[in-house]
Amino acid sequence: MENAVETELARRLMAGDAGAFDRFVEHFRGKVFQYSRLMCGHREDAEEVAQDTLLKVFESFGGLREPERVRQWVFRIARNACLMKRRKSVFAPARELSLDEFLPAVSGSGEGKKIEIADWSALPEAQLLQREMKDALEAAIAWLPPTYRSVVLLRDMEELSTAETAEILEVTADVVKTRLHRGRLALRQRLDEYLRKRSD
Repeated sequence: MENAVETELARRLMAGDAGAFDRFVEHFRGKVFQYSRLMCGHREDAEEVAQDTLLKVFESFGGLREPERVRQWVFRIARNACLMKRRKSVFAPARELSLDEFLPAVSGSGEGKKIEIADWSALPEAQLLQREMKDALEAAIAWLPPTYRSVVLLRDMEELSTAETAEILEVTADVVKTRLHRGRLALRQRLDEYLRKRSD
């Protein structure tokens, strides 16, 4: 349903329908801002990136050939804007961290190897308040290295397909699957640490 709305808005804009402009911005502004906020890690950067993205979208609309792929096109522009902003931002980290530094602990060896993750179901309901968990999840996503963060955001938050995510990030579907798996493991580890602290 959402894809059909986006495609129709894109077709109307490509046909020169100025009335579609406001609806297009209204539809994508929140999505682009949410993606940018979690990718950039700072609201100030995200606001600028979202604005730059929508401006670039309209400047480049003549380059869109397939209106049914407008979402991938918009998020590719947002991703590039995030990367450019991150390089120049005062909030950029001194060095990028490797995901290997944060993967869950492994016990055992050979076929008996197991990833150690806390049992979240044993925690009292009071500790799983929706707002706290949302904040913890967003903090964990922001903590991921950008390579993995972008895949997790596009696949799990924007619910794009593996093929669409691969197109936006200009990588293969296998790379998307690998990064998504590793990103989810790291997120789970980060949330596991948060929940362990909450249960102490």
